[in-house]
Amino acid sequence: MAYPIIIEPLAPDEGGGFLAHVPDLPGCMSDGATPEQAAANVQDAIASWIEAALDLGHAVPAPSRRLAPAPSR
Repeated sequence: MAYPIIIEPLAPDEGGGFLAHVPDLPGCMSDGATPEQAAANVQDAIASWIEAALDLGHAVPAPSRRLAPAPSR
C-alpha cells in the first residue's frame, strides 16, 4: 500500500533535518537528514505501524487520496 506522506523541515533547535509523517496512520513518522532520507526511513515506520496494528487486532486504514495542494486564493 502506498500511503501519502508529508515531509517538513525540522527547526535547528529540533535537530534539523526533515520529518516525514503519515496522516492516515496516527503517530507514524520518521526523520532524516534529507527529504529523500526521511521518505525512505518512514517506509520502515509504516511497516512497523501496520504490524503493530494487526498484532493488536486493529484495522489498518486504506491509503487516502485526500492530500493535494490547496488551491490558491
